[in-house]
Amino acid sequence: MKRKNKQHDLLKLVLLFAIVVLCNIISKYVFYRFDLTSEKRYTLAPATKTLLQNVDDIIYVKVYLEGEFPAGFKRLRNETQLLLEEFRASANDNIEYEFVNPSASTDKTERENVYRQLYEKGLMPTNLEVNEENGKSEQIIFPAAMVTYKGREMPWQLLKNQIGVPPEMVLNNSIQSLEYEFASTIRKLNVPLKPRIAFTEGHGELDTLAVGDIVKSLKEYYDVERVALNENLASLMDRDSSGNGVYTVRPKYKAIVVAKPDSAFSDKDKFVLDQFVMNGGKVLWLLDMVYTNLDSLSRGNTMGLNNGMNLEDLLFKYGVRINPNLVQDMQSSAILVNKALVGNQPRWEMEPWIFNPLSLPSTNHPIVKNLDVIKFEFASTIDTLTNKEIRKSILLTTSKYARTVNTPTRISLAMVNIKPDERKFRNAFLPMAVLLEGQFESVYKNRLTAAIKQSKEIAFKESSKENKMIVVADGDVIKNVVQRSTGNIYPLGYDLTTRQTYGNKNFVLNCIDYLCDDSGLLTVRSREVTLRLMDKKKVKTQRMQWQIVNTAFPVMLVLVVGVVLYFIRRNKFAK
Repeated sequence: MKRKNKQHDLLKLVLLFAIVVLCNIISKYVFYRFDLTSEKRYTLAPATKTLLQNVDDIIYVKVYLEGEFPAGFKRLRNETQLLLEEFRASANDNIEYEFVNPSASTDKTERENVYRQLYEKGLMPTNLEVNEENGKSEQIIFPAAMVTYKGREMPWQLLKNQIGVPPEMVLNNSIQSLEYEFASTIRKLNVPLKPRIAFTEGHGELDTLAVGDIVKSLKEYYDVERVALNENLASLMDRDSSGNGVYTVRPKYKAIVVAKPDSAFSDKDKFVLDQFVMNGGKVLWLLDMVYTNLDSLSRGNTMGLNNGMNLEDLLFKYGVRINPNLVQDMQSSAILVNKALVGNQPRWEMEPWIFNPLSLPSTNHPIVKNLDVIKFEFASTIDTLTNKEIRKSILLTTSKYARTVNTPTRISLAMVNIKPDERKFRNAFLPMAVLLEGQFESVYKNRLTAAIKQSKEIAFKESSKENKMIVVADGDVIKNVVQRSTGNIYPLGYDLTTRQTYGNKNFVLNCIDYLCDDSGLLTVRSREVTLRLMDKKKVKTQRMQWQIVNTAFPVMLVLVVGVVLYFIRRNKFAK
């Protein structure tokens, strides 16, 4: 009997060993990962997997988030490592990485040299203050990485700062963005030919200095040019003749930016823009429908006047109308006002300026999700019009305490002395930026003569295929501050008055990425990772209780199971 039991046990051991070996052999050839989280946080998006399938060389990632830092950043560090493992698994091991502590040196001078080198490479440090149980901690760290692929390198910022957002939420939003930011960096490194985009000129658009910072950023990923329309179809489109009178027309540029024009477009220029859209070109419109600016307030008063650009019918046909009004919002930035009496030394004080709304993105659209506050100056509202062929997505709005004033209107600096009455700001969430997607119809569909319509050289198109454009009712969104005397250009979004940097640059970059990206990678930005924070009050009051439970319960459970097994065996063998 005992011999049979031994043979039986030996057989089970051999069988178990064989199963383990078999599983190991199968796992070598069949790879699968299980993601049991409800939001599938460890599952890469299809667009990301498609991107990684095209990676044919080693991507080397050096992450500088290493060392001793608060718990929140440790979580960001660990999530980054998990993401890199996911990417490596989907990229056939073509991703290698290491974590480096830039503060490892005990020599202060050497440490500062490392910090400076990283900063010059485009990696942004942070000294975010993080609340912990024992108080607050603050230190300089580099939540960033440098990505290298085929001899090219590009910074990858892990932490996305947001004004007015709690540190825990900033960290969570940064974790949500990890997949998109890393995938986007790889895509930009892997593009053999940069897409061409252009800023239009000839209608008083912002000059090269006023858009200098965003152009510098865009040039990392795009070939950026300036183009004058000159009532010439060839300015935006290439035309190839096949020799039998048939012309093939295609856009010269993936997208164009119309940045704050201040004069009217001729009908021929509008026709050029219209046919650019009909042939698949994308447009980012940044338009001031009301003419006024802060510089004109230097005398204390100015007027807001209708800025006739002759684009109303074009935009109306595409599905929106920019109203000739000005937004006043209680959630606004500030301006400096001289409060000294006449004849005395200037006494500058910062005052809220209701004509400069601050828009905090609240939608889940990938263009604006988790973006910092975007600053507007003398913005107007946008109406979306009924058009079944066009899908409209509101990207940016006012706060819930806003109103509008129609033009012409008088604007005075003395308005800062009047405290806004909340009861009069009852128009909530007025649209200021809209995305349009669908099949656009030409505004010239029923306006042209038969000769022009049938001209093979012009190759007029009455409607577009699936296309998209973005309309922003304020040209200052893309305008950086310039010190004209020195030519010094400040970063887009930087406010000299408040010394804060708003999210204007990322908003414009996302707009261009969304318009030019056909892979759908930007949709990864809309991914939600649920923030599961612990209740700090309960942690403080019930800490001891849960420590006892976690320590004593496993021991008690083992003891109970042991006692039960003991009595079961005793009863069994007693028989």
